[in-house]
Amino acid sequence: MVSDSAVRNVIDGQAVSDVLVQYVHALDARDWPTVAECFASDAVFVHPGGRVDGPAAVVARAQAALGPLDASQHLLGSVLVTVDRDSAGATSYFQAQHVRTGAPGGDLYVIAGTYRDRLRRDPEGWKIAERVQEYTWRSGNPDVIVRDRRQS
Repeated sequence: MVSDSAVRNVIDGQAVSDVLVQYVHALDARDWPTVAECFASDAVFVHPGGRVDGPAAVVARAQAALGPLDASQHLLGSVLVTVDRDSAGATSYFQAQHVRTGAPGGDLYVIAGTYRDRLRRDPEGWKIAERVQEYTWRSGNPDVIVRDRRQS
């Protein structure tokens, strides 16, 4: 017989995975309120270029990076989740494709890497409390993600 706690862990694991997937879908839809909702109010996001604190800063970083693009597609996979009551850890691979038509040197830039997340359950559900983003490889034209075309 399966215990209630085992069933709860499966349900929580799926809920954690859903938050991670919701985040990447919201990025590509430019749904900034949903991006913010994926993070705890005191969230920390550490990325190769630095660190941002809080959902508003996460959104501002995403808007600055993705706003100038014609399209993006963030793929998430190989998600591993460990749940311990009201906290969880997750590791997932990502591949982010960025398109800017007419960028000097080519229209596409791809970044692939890993998200290492710590999540916690709050009254509204699971939220990302800490995210560490690591790049594994990059391919294509980095000028695609230059935020000001005059810099390219």
